[in-house]
Amino acid sequence: MGRLLGPEFPSDLGLAVSGGGDSMAMLYLAHNWTHHFGVRLWVATVDHGLRAESASEARLVAEECAVLGWPHATLRWHWDRHGNVQDAARRARGGLLDQWRGHVKHILFAHSQDDQAETVLMRLARGSGVDGLAGMRAARTVAPHPVAPGPLAATDIEGDLPDGPWAPGFQILRPCLGMTRDELRHFARVLKGRWVDDPSNDDPTYQRVRVRKLLALLRDEGVTASHLAETAHRMARARDGLTSHLVSAIDALCDDPFPGQVRIDRDGFARLDEETQLRMLTSALCYASASEYRPRARSSEALLSQVLSGRGGTLHGAEVSVGKTQLWITREWAAVQDVTAGLDALWDGQWRVQSQRPDPSTELTVRALGEDGWCQIADHSNIGLPHRAALALPSVWSETGLIWCPVLENDTAFCAARYVKGRPDAGFKAFCLSH
Repeated sequence: MGRLLGPEFPSDLGLAVSGGGDSMAMLYLAHNWTHHFGVRLWVATVDHGLRAESASEARLVAEECAVLGWPHATLRWHWDRHGNVQDAARRARGGLLDQWRGHVKHILFAHSQDDQAETVLMRLARGSGVDGLAGMRAARTVAPHPVAPGPLAATDIEGDLPDGPWAPGFQILRPCLGMTRDELRHFARVLKGRWVDDPSNDDPTYQRVRVRKLLALLRDEGVTASHLAETAHRMARARDGLTSHLVSAIDALCDDPFPGQVRIDRDGFARLDEETQLRMLTSALCYASASEYRPRARSSEALLSQVLSGRGGTLHGAEVSVGKTQLWITREWAAVQDVTAGLDALWDGQWRVQSQRPDPSTELTVRALGEDGWCQIADHSNIGLPHRAALALPSVWSETGLIWCPVLENDTAFCAARYVKGRPDAGFKAFCLSH
C-alpha cells in the first residue's frame, strides 16, 4: 500500500469486495492497515445477479463491514444477455463503481499472484506480445464515464455512497498482486474472517478455470505462479522501456493536426525498427477510435505490411491513408456513419458537442460530417484536413442541413470536447504515455 499510494495517503479508499476469500482477506488486511494511517474505507459489492447465491454473498459482506465499522453498498447489475458475459460483467462493474464512488479516487481490487499467472497464460495462448505478457498493472487509471454519470437507480443500490464532488477517472489498485491465493486464505483464517467460495470458480466452461487447472499440472515442470508473475514483471519493465522509445519517436515524427487524428512523417516512419513502427501504428489506431485495447497482433502486423508497401487500410474503427510524404490515421467513416446523438450527449463515445446559444425551438442532431456535409462546405481551402480525414468528424445538423462542424472555425455557436479513455483528450503523445 505504501508503494502504491505513498508518500501521502488519501483520506478515503474504496474497496471492491465480492465475498470470496481473496477480497474478504483484502478487506480484513485493509481494515487493520487503516488503524495505523487514519484512512477511511468505503466498501462496495457488485451483485451481477448471475447466480442465485449472489444476493446472500453481498449480505455477508455488508454484515462483516457493519462489524468492522465501515460503510458498505450493494450495486446491482442487470445483464441484457448480449455479448460475452465475462467482458460485459467487467465493464458493468467498472461503470457501477464509478457511479458509486463520489469523491473517492482509488478503489482496491484483490487480484492475487495466481490471478496474474493465469492472466499471463491466457494471453500467451492468444499470442500476445510484450504488453500482454506484462499482465495486470498494480495501479491503473480508468475512466468509465467521461462526464458525470447519472445517479444509480434506487433499485440498483442498497447502502452507503461516498459524498463529495465527482471527477472523471479513478485508480484501480491491486495491493495483493504479490500474494498467492493460499496466503490470502491464510490471512482470512488467522483473522477469523468469513468468506464464500464461488462455484463458478470450478466451472470448466470459463477459460480462466481451465487455465487454473492447467497451471496446477505445469507446476511439476517448474512453471509456477511465482515464475509467471516474475515474467510479467520483467515484461512490464520491457514495455516501459519500449514506451519511452516510442515517445521519443513521436516527438520526432508525429503531430496532431486535429483532435483524434495523427499525422506521421512517412520517410521517418519507414526508418524505424519494426517494433516501434507497430507500436506507433496501433497506438494511433487506438487514439483515433478512442479504444481501450489494441487490435490483435496478427491484424496489426498485416496492416503495417500494407502501409509500408504504400497502401492504406482500415482496422479497429480507424483508417490509415498513405500520402506521398505523410501517413494520416483518422476515425473510420464507416464506423460512425449511422451514429447519432443529441447535443450535450456523448457522440461516438468520444465527442460532446454543446451549444453556446441554446435555442429550445430547434431540434438538432450530432452525426458524422460525411460526403453530404463535405459538399455543403463552400470553401475547403481553410479546413486544413484531407477529404478522408474530415468525413468522420462530428457535426451538427438541423432538418434543413449542416449547421456546424469543428473545422468551420468562424462559427462559435457550438463547441466540441473530445474524450479519450474517459478523460479530456490531451493529444497523441499523452495518450501513448497513459495507454
